[in-house]
Amino acid sequence: MTSAEIKKHAETKMGKSVESYAHSLTKVRTGRAHVGILDHVQVDYYGQMTHISQVASVTISDVHTISVQPWESKMVAIIEKAIRESDLGLNPATSGNMIRVPMPPLTEERRKELIKVIKSEGEEAKVAIRNIRRDANTELKAKLKDKLITEDDEKRSQDEIQKLTDKSITAIDKLTADKEKELLTV
Repeated sequence: MTSAEIKKHAETKMGKSVESYAHSLTKVRTGRAHVGILDHVQVDYYGQMTHISQVASVTISDVHTISVQPWESKMVAIIEKAIRESDLGLNPATSGNMIRVPMPPLTEERRKELIKVIKSEGEEAKVAIRNIRRDANTELKAKLKDKLITEDDEKRSQDEIQKLTDKSITAIDKLTADKEKELLTV
């Protein structure tokens, strides 16, 4: 693997770490309606566990309510039960073929707990990025030792990998700050 390939590999992995962290933030409930909250809820659809978004239309009806419109009327009760039994603490209400999922307001204490959780997850994502940097630098040192790259090449590549690391960590800090701001907004 050349130094350019090592850098590209590290950049890809760091990007995936940031993406993964951003995705995990969508699951944190803020009191505002967000269709991503129901992403991991699955229902039994003809014996197959299926995501709600694949058996119903999930939309936002207002700031505090998610509307779920199943494509088959017999799925209404099944979807409602799946949402109620999920670990999200939501209490859906059915009116005809429409399921309305109101977002309960968060207490101040719960908001602070959630901020601690997202900061902890942010730190874990930063550690993952630093580990990627370490692995890339170790590979570069091995290439230098085997005389496959020059010292200048190794130094330049390490500097570029450090810039990628800084950029990724800044992205994680920004995501964390944005989510914290969103959680504190009443």
